[in-house]
Amino acid sequence: MRLREIGSSHGVLHLAATLAGGREAFVKQAAGGSRAGELAAEANGLRWLAEAAAVPVPDVISVDADMLVIEMLPPGAPAAAAARDLGAGLARLHAAGAPSFGAPWPGYIAGLPLPNDAGTNWGAWYAEHRILPYARIARDRGGLRAADASLAEAVAERIGQLTGPPEPPARIHGDLWSGNLLWSRDPAGRTRGWLIDPAAHGGHRETDLAMLALFGAPHLAEILAAYQSAAPLADGWQERVPLHQLHPLLVHACLYGAAYATQVREAARAALRL
Repeated sequence: MRLREIGSSHGVLHLAATLAGGREAFVKQAAGGSRAGELAAEANGLRWLAEAAAVPVPDVISVDADMLVIEMLPPGAPAAAAARDLGAGLARLHAAGAPSFGAPWPGYIAGLPLPNDAGTNWGAWYAEHRILPYARIARDRGGLRAADASLAEAVAERIGQLTGPPEPPARIHGDLWSGNLLWSRDPAGRTRGWLIDPAAHGGHRETDLAMLALFGAPHLAEILAAYQSAAPLADGWQERVPLHQLHPLLVHACLYGAAYATQVREAARAALRL
């Protein structure tokens, strides 16, 4: 296997590889087994999403303690038709479901541990495993002031009033910002939206859609319209977007500090409808 470094992210090297027989592959490498859990979680997530046969994901070629090797996807340009296909595909992916909220493997998001203990009530699970741990980390690292962390904690305390109608666990990507949506051609030559770098778990389907909106996915209106046509969201979903965006914003505050404090504060206040 011939390797060529093409970048890095969160301390993991990214490489382009040419395999025996000439197949091109994308490699994530972290020598010494230091990121074995992350590589395994990503491989598990890709395979689990692929099982739904709803939205394309790259094939997992191999994974071990030091290296994850997946199919190389040549980048393409987003298009409205592909966005509509993606919206309908996400509806099918979510409908594939999960045994519970959480996942049967330890999770990671952007290099941080992601608790995946099983739960049966999404609101309580989201508060315990997605809001409170990251509010504490961000406060302890100086990314949030105590008052801002307290706002996030207030969301957790009132979570039962904020989540909307109960829904069963959906099979979600879990970190679906626009950078984890790659536009590329499928084997039939059609441009599709492919899912990469998942933090996959059983979650709430509104989470993936809110994450797409957080940093501006291309053709978002087409994605949402196609999703709504295939699987209408519960009333009030637009008002719940900040609730679902709170967790990724807390993750950013953990990683990048006070630059995200304002967005955390605004999302928490909007979730609380203050």
